[in-house]
Amino acid sequence: MLANIKDILTKAKAENYCVPALGIGNEINFMACLQAAEEKRSPVIMLFMYGKNDIMRFGKWAREQAAQASVPVSIILDHGAEYEHAIWAIHAGFTDIMVDRSKLPFEENMAQVKELTKIAHACGMGVEAELGHVAMGDESVFTRPDEAKRFVEETGVDALAVAIGTAHGAYKDTPKLQFELLEELRDTVPVPLVLHGGSGTGDENLKKACSMGINKLNVAYELYTGAIDSYKNYKESLPENFRSWAPYDLYEKLGEGAKAVAAHHMDLCGSTGKA
Repeated sequence: MLANIKDILTKAKAENYCVPALGIGNEINFMACLQAAEEKRSPVIMLFMYGKNDIMRFGKWAREQAAQASVPVSIILDHGAEYEHAIWAIHAGFTDIMVDRSKLPFEENMAQVKELTKIAHACGMGVEAELGHVAMGDESVFTRPDEAKRFVEETGVDALAVAIGTAHGAYKDTPKLQFELLEELRDTVPVPLVLHGGSGTGDENLKKACSMGINKLNVAYELYTGAIDSYKNYKESLPENFRSWAPYDLYEKLGEGAKAVAAHHMDLCGSTGKA
């Protein structure tokens, strides 16, 4: 069933669990993540990137699949960097937009997010924004609780991505999350909090963050590597004289790997059984 992030994350915040938001690159990992959600009875948020996906074609297809699901499914345009990106997402039938103006000065970030929030809410969509900038270990871009509170009150966003020590993509070292800052943000900001850069952050870190106020966890890189590793392991398990046949099972094995990673994060986040 289709649901926006306001519906999904309001419940998560009230019951103190987190919902995984999974990076979608194609139909294979979309269906794999959807199957994991239905088996785990977990709500799920599907992340789409403008420029990485054909927003109109893929968005409309994903909306049809999500509408038939037996669990709540959000489809969100992640890190929409331009005004036009949000408008395309509205036309494509997305349930939500993530408006990323985090590199702009505070007042300009707030003004642009406020405008798009008004438009999205008029269309029944949820809105996520980002304050601070996700860059591992750089204290200068950590989210400030006082600014975060004002930002949410002024813009009316439904969820806020915060910077507490993670980064996008792959890590060389395990990040050190600022849990005291997270606790302060949780107690100050009135909407659900989001953590970007979940891949490689470590299960212990993520589980703790989810128990301390993170209600949406973005995972993409780990999902993709899980899919690739699944196929590689399958190919290596075959006798040498059968390995040339491995490509015939490529899509199935990629899906199995993505599904396993998705299911693991549903358990880790505490969303299993919450649908």
